[in-house]
Amino acid sequence: MRKFLPLLLLCFIIPQPSAQADNDIVNSNATGPNVFIDCHICDFNYIRTHVRFVNYVRNRDEAQVQVLITAMPTGSGGRQYTLIFLGLKNFQGMNDTLTYVSTPSESWDMIRTGVSNTLGLGLVRYADQTPVAKYLSIGVSKPDSSDALKDKWNYWVFTLGVNGHLSGQSLTSQNSWAGRLSAGRTTADSKFLVSAGMGYSESHYVTNDQDVIAISRRDDLKGMGALSLDGHWSAGGIFSAYSSTYDNKMADVSLSPEIEYDIFPYSQSTMRQLRLRYQLGYDHTRYYAETIFGKYSDDLASEGLSVILNLTQPWGSINASLHGANYFYDLSKNHVQLYTQVSLSLSQGLSLNLSGAVSMIHDQLSLPQTEATTDQILLQQTELATQYSYWTSFGVSYTFGSIYNNIVNPRLW
Repeated sequence: MRKFLPLLLLCFIIPQPSAQADNDIVNSNATGPNVFIDCHICDFNYIRTHVRFVNYVRNRDEAQVQVLITAMPTGSGGRQYTLIFLGLKNFQGMNDTLTYVSTPSESWDMIRTGVSNTLGLGLVRYADQTPVAKYLSIGVSKPDSSDALKDKWNYWVFTLGVNGHLSGQSLTSQNSWAGRLSAGRTTADSKFLVSAGMGYSESHYVTNDQDVIAISRRDDLKGMGALSLDGHWSAGGIFSAYSSTYDNKMADVSLSPEIEYDIFPYSQSTMRQLRLRYQLGYDHTRYYAETIFGKYSDDLASEGLSVILNLTQPWGSINASLHGANYFYDLSKNHVQLYTQVSLSLSQGLSLNLSGAVSMIHDQLSLPQTEATTDQILLQQTELATQYSYWTSFGVSYTFGSIYNNIVNPRLW
């Protein structure tokens, strides 16, 4: 009976998320179990916001509980999400498996809510045996400072990655290499990220006994910082330096302070955002080749304004952004870009997905004066003059029939 008691009490002890949740409470996480989530299909921000009585860790070695989350299609067109709880360290042997089955008509918001609720259900038995148990109630009590989580890395996370690609046949070959090093720190009050990377690609083609070799390089260094001013305002800036053969830029160094206002409180960011962002910028650029404006270097000041909308609701999701920027020395040197991604559950079983972007481009200051060769155009080795660009994709689907077939059968297909 004791095994099932935490599950029976779950609806009373797991707090419902509130738009006005105190960030200190959400992020303090008194010494509950350390949990490692192994999932490639999850909204981790949503999980961290709605299941708040555990500590999430990045590595399995640091975890007391590992949760493996997988998804398989059901016969009705929905998905069965299987959550496998593996007890580690002092919870060794405490294993469990729970499932959540979605229907074809459910939106992403409904699905992630169901998965998060199931996750919280499975983690109660582990939290019940840790000091955080005394804080579990209808709401979350703010823990004593002596119980606060201690992090020897002070929230800094470092990532080092290298990847390569090789392919070819008798008349063609391609190889590319890239590497990146990054360090970041995110808290409720601030966010910082520094990253450096390099990329190299080479393509070799033999046509009519002629060898064509195309090489492109890019190196970059970027730093970003943001400070929380209150529940709606934030301020920060971006520093970047890069070089690119494609962009005809031997060196481009820029500094851009920014300020942002979210119409909705940041505490509601997993559900809805409507952000207004203003940016000032300074760029110093040196070019590989003389530009169409007869320059080998530039020092320019600019400004930019963005409107960003993100909604995730039971009926679907909308992600859209409108960004415009111009140079102060000549307002006609500007660009505007609109991006949209829409996923809608129109009715029972009927869904619509749309995405696309369109840009009006009037600020290609780095175009080389010499015309691109045929090889450069075909191999996309250099930026080409244009006044616009666009792309779009769309799809609609309708599923009908039984919604009660929850059997998972992966045989043959």
